[in-house]
Amino acid sequence: MLLQEKMRQIKLAPAERSLIDYLLAHPTAMADQTIKDLSQKTYVHPSTFIRIAKKLGFNGWVDLKKAFIEEQTYMNSHFTDVDANFPFTSHDGVMTIAKKIAKLEQTTIEDTLSLIHHDDLQKAKQILLNASVIKIFGSNANTLISQDFVLKMRRLGKAAIVCDTFGESAYEASNCTKDTAVILISYTGENKMTKIVADILAKKQVPMIGMTSIGENSLAKTSDCVLNITTRERLYSKIANFTINTSVCYLLDLLYGVVFSEHYENNLQHLIDIGMAYDKRPTSSTIIAEPDYDKNLYYKDSLFPN
Repeated sequence: MLLQEKMRQIKLAPAERSLIDYLLAHPTAMADQTIKDLSQKTYVHPSTFIRIAKKLGFNGWVDLKKAFIEEQTYMNSHFTDVDANFPFTSHDGVMTIAKKIAKLEQTTIEDTLSLIHHDDLQKAKQILLNASVIKIFGSNANTLISQDFVLKMRRLGKAAIVCDTFGESAYEASNCTKDTAVILISYTGENKMTKIVADILAKKQVPMIGMTSIGENSLAKTSDCVLNITTRERLYSKIANFTINTSVCYLLDLLYGVVFSEHYENNLQHLIDIGMAYDKRPTSSTIIAEPDYDKNLYYKDSLFPN
């Protein structure tokens, strides 16, 4: 649930509701005006501001103000010239559709990047590095998308699996140990099975990385760190899950990238050595063909300069 939605739905006293209604009607007021200014405009005593912040789950007005401004900034950025739900129309030609889908995916990645916080990403990296096995829980397309991440991690020698057998999620979660790293993917963060899995893992103190929409939801509350999925699509009145899928792909690629970077030279040499030994695919293209070289001289001199 977005903060602005929670502000609309929460039960408040008349004076508190008056202030909230003013802020929702004038979303830039919180950033532009002080408590004194807002108090005079809404005829609300300054102490009311603190009570509202507490009721909304914040330590004080400053924390509420920061969260509200961040949410408003996010909601009014990036998707200004493309619709996440209907990126093209019935009248668009094939090349117009091609350009609009390209724009949509570029915008989605920029949007997802804007939601990433250093501390959460760093914590996610450490959770994965410390794990003896990585398990991914999701549903529908999320399990398919995750297979590529699993393949990449396995190529590095990191045990990883997608828990995609219907009805087995609770068993898989119950068999996790503290040295398991779990990635839970749910756009709404309120998926019934995801909540069951998260509760089981929390009781077993299994570290969890949550991938979910912005705002307050059950998965975000339970996870040890959260990587937000771009939050623009409605549940079903749309052409497809374009932005959700692109966002999840980007986040999984990012997790692979930060894990790979921890032992960059060793990981790259490992992949090259195996590729040289077993990847014998023929190609007529000089662009994608591997060069003939002495691996020790070429890679150590070119890729890993002193």
